[in-house]
Formats: sequence, structure tokens, C-alpha cells
Amino acid sequence: MKTLVVLLGPTAVGKTELALELAEHLGCPIINADSRQLYKDLKIGTAAPTEQQLRRVRHYFVGILDTNEYYSAARYEAEVLNLTEELFRDHDTLLLTGGSMLYIDAVCKGIDDIPTIHEETRTLLRQRLETEGLDTLARELRLLDPEYYATVDLKNTKRIVHALEVCYQTGRTFTSFRTATTKQRPFRILKIGLNRPRAELFERINQRVEQMLKEGLLDETRALLPYRDENALNTVGYKEMFQVLDGTWDLDFAKERMKKNTRVYAKKQLTWFAHDKDIQWFHPDDNTAIRDYVDSAIRQSASNISN
Repeated sequence: MKTLVVLLGPTAVGKTELALELAEHLGCPIINADSRQLYKDLKIGTAAPTEQQLRRVRHYFVGILDTNEYYSAARYEAEVLNLTEELFRDHDTLLLTGGSMLYIDAVCKGIDDIPTIHEETRTLLRQRLETEGLDTLARELRLLDPEYYATVDLKNTKRIVHALEVCYQTGRTFTSFRTATTKQRPFRILKIGLNRPRAELFERINQRVEQMLKEGLLDETRALLPYRDENALNTVGYKEMFQVLDGTWDLDFAKERMKKNTRVYAKKQLTWFAHDKDIQWFHPDDNTAIRDYVDSAIRQSASNISN
């Protein structure tokens, strides 16, 4: 059976270099599972693969979208599955890597068939958010879909707005579309998680923030000012730099806030991944152990088929 190796972990843990080495070892391309690296103009703030890294191994789903282009986990699921069907004709193993939890789950487990939201509906809810605020929208969600309201993070703007978009567009509750049924895939999935001791991970996050600023994150954000309301830029790093460009924060304060918010995001990623018992965890420096684990699992799969 064909195998999709999924290399996941929190931001700044060290996925990129290990993915390159593993892809070279397996002789396969890399499928990106970082939702923000799909956008072509968000290079520095997403730590997207460099041109040299892209030449080293063929990548898919990197830099394919304009900043104002709408994209969803459902679309990602469909497009990645179409791609894997094509690539598995020439490869027994493929590598998917990233830290976007919902996108990884969309490929591995499937995502509920929630309708694509029309632009008019998105615009309406965006305007209401700006004029009325999140608390008002949350109260409306409690009336329209009390079941989802009882479980959703009431500070998560994206989820509350999206649930209302679905209610508005379909006349049904957002909950009614959520089945949580795992879909079967025509390939085996092997999940490898990368993690480090908390202090080590946080220090790498701090160093990454410093490096992004040296590489020109502020200038990259300045070029994106006309698109600041797009969902792609509702992202740690860009949000803090917009505050600098507005004159609300100075750069040093924004830098420290960016470090803090990135650490918070990393903890959220680890909390999400902790619920998945199929993940085999490694320290990113355990290259040999990871390679041996993948090779052994692939051999075992082939042996099971032959028997």
C-alpha cells in the first residue's frame, strides 16, 4: 500500500530541514501543510522555504495564492487528495509536512462538507464585525446555534464569524454540518511528531522572530498594507507589524509581543496534536531514529501486503 508520511509539530521546532532530509532519503516530493505558506507574498512572516530549499526538493502548495484569495481546509483536502492520486503513480511514499492542525486533519481524517461561503456573505459578516464587535456576533451565534456556541472559543473571531456565515448562507446551524466522521483514505498514513523541551522550543521561537525582523518582516508587512483585512494576514507576526506601522506600538514592544503570541500558538498546536494517538513523537535531532522508524514502517506495510 502507498504511504503518506506526515511530519508535524509546533512552529519553529525544526520541521523544514528534517523534511528536506527525509524527502531526499525517500526520493519523494514535499506537500506543504502550512496554511499561510500557500500565499506567495507572505515569505518572511511564514518562514516559507527558500528558493534554494525549493530547488533541493520539489514542493507543492507553496506560494500558490494571492493575498486576497479565499482558501479553505475543505478546498485543501480536495486538492491534496487529487495531487496524491497523481503522485502515487510514480512514488510509493509521499511526505506532507507543516503545523496547520486543521489542514493536516483535513487530509488525514477528512473534513465535514461545509459549504463554501459566498463573497457577499463574507463581506457582510466582516462589516458587522468591524461595526458591532465580536461580542455582538457571539450573542447572535448563541441564538442561531446554541450547541456550537456552548463549545466554541468565544475569543476566536474566525470560528465565530465562520459559523455565522454558514448559518446566514444555508439557513441551517453550523453544528448540523459537523459529523466528525473519519473518512477512509486509499493510502496508509504514518504520522511523525516533532517536539523539544519547552525552554528549547521557546528559545528557537525567540530566535526565529529576531531573524524574521532582520530579513525585513516590517518591509514585507508594509507592502501588504492594502490587504491587511484579508484573512491571510490575520496571522502572528503581521498583526504585530501592522501595529508598528499604525504607530500604536514601537518595534521593540511589537517584537516581544510577537514572541509571546508565537509561543502561545505553539502551545495550542501541541495541545491539538496531543489528542492524536497515532502520532509517534521524536526530538528533531533524532534524524537516524526517525529515518529508521519510517523505513521499518514502510517495510512492515509491504510485508503485510505480500503475506
